Order: sequence, then structure tokens, then C-alpha cells
Amino acid sequence: MAVETVPPLFAAGVRFAIAGTILYLWARTRGADGPSGPQWRNLTILGALMFLFTYSGLFWAEKSVPSGIASVLVASVPLWTALLGMFVFKREPRRWSTMGEIVLGLAGVATLAFDPRGGRVNVVACLVVVASQIAWSLGTALTTTMTLPGSDLITAGAQMMVGGAMLLAGSVALGEVPPLPRISPEAAAAIGYLIVAGSLIAFTAYEWLLTQVSTTKVTSCAYVNPVVALVIGHELSGEPIGVRTIVGCTLVLASTIALLRRREPSP
Repeated sequence: MAVETVPPLFAAGVRFAIAGTILYLWARTRGADGPSGPQWRNLTILGALMFLFTYSGLFWAEKSVPSGIASVLVASVPLWTALLGMFVFKREPRRWSTMGEIVLGLAGVATLAFDPRGGRVNVVACLVVVASQIAWSLGTALTTTMTLPGSDLITAGAQMMVGGAMLLAGSVALGEVPPLPRISPEAAAAIGYLIVAGSLIAFTAYEWLLTQVSTTKVTSCAYVNPVVALVIGHELSGEPIGVRTIVGCTLVLASTIALLRRREPSP
């Protein structure tokens, strides 16, 4: 609803810029220290990965990828997080069982992305969705290794401010604005809801959880979305649910759940 009358990058930029500014200023008024120069640099890197690259890639790809399939590809975040933890950051042991679960999930992603009959699924767009989620996973992993402010509220607020500013700049660069888009009351209400529930509450909780449990467990929130998105996309937009879609979804979700059950918390 938020993007029916408002360009997607502009809507996302406004959402995160406003939420980040509110959170940052509120934390500062409560006595939290602001980021240092090196911390701002790290926050800028995270903002680019977790907001600019993730959301711009996802919004572009969703023009040609059914929402249900896109949501399942988004649910692959724990797989990329696990791979990064084992092979890039080397914080996780390389167990054959874990690798098997990752391969299972990748097989599910491939099943969704590649149609042997030359169907309507856009392979390039699917790969862009996957790349956007790898960017989010990399940002998540870096959050636990970079030097960041001591306040989770400052960290979350600054990341959203920087990411929102980048998205707004991207919106201007792509010609979404000017002129300023007409924002209907419904779109304004949807953006307001996303600012409060999806950003102020959800992303702050996400940042806090990264200091408490393993990154794979934190990213597990992604696997709840696909089933809901598939049903909604089918009921409201008539998006087809075939055997290949069901098999691919099952593989991705089974892999993710197996990873979550086996991996021990390692903040």
C-alpha cells in the first residue's frame, strides 16, 4: 500500500530517515553518546549494505518476481549468514551437517529461480533478490565485529538515518523525484505504520538481539514471511502456486529451520 502512490525508494528513504532521526535524537536527549568518527564510517558501511543495497535491489526485482517467490528468496538470509560465519569470518565450525543444510537451502533457491520449461520467472531478478539478501547478511555479520556506539538505540538510529539518506539520494538519481510525489492518506498511514512498527520497534529489537544471540538465530525472522506472502499473493494478485514453487519453498524453509535447531548461540 505504501508504494501504490509513492515511488518505492522514496517511500523507503522517508521511512528510515524519519525513524532514524527520531530514534537518534531521543537517545541523545537521554544522555547517550554520539558516534565517533570511525564509528560513523562503520555505520555508513552498514547503512549502505543493509538499506541502500538491500532495499534498492529488492524493490527493483519485485517488479518482475512474484511476491511469494521474492519472500522465499528473502527467507534465505540465515543461509548466507551461516556461510559468511563459516567461510568469511570463520566464527562457526565447518560441520558436514551444517553444510548439507546450506546446500539444501541453496537447492530450494535454485528451484525457485530456474524454471526448466522457460517459465515466467525472471532469473536475473531472482539473483538480484538473492544478492540484496547477501548484502543484508553481510551487514548483520559485520555489526557483531565492527566498533559501534555503546548504545543500541544510537546504533540503530544512526544506521537508519544514513541508510534513509542514501535511499533518498538514489530516488533522486533515478528520477523518482522531483517533483514530490502525491501521497494519499492511505499511503501516509502505511508509511507511518512502517516507521513505528517496522523501523522504530523492529529494527531496534533486531540490533539488540545481535548482541544477545547468534546472527543466524536473529535472521530467522525471515523464514516466517514466505508462507504468508505466498497465500496473500495468490489470493489478492492471482500469483500461481505450482509444484516447483511448493518444492522450492519447502527446501528453503526446511534448511533454515534445521540450521536454527542445530546452531548454538554465539553472539
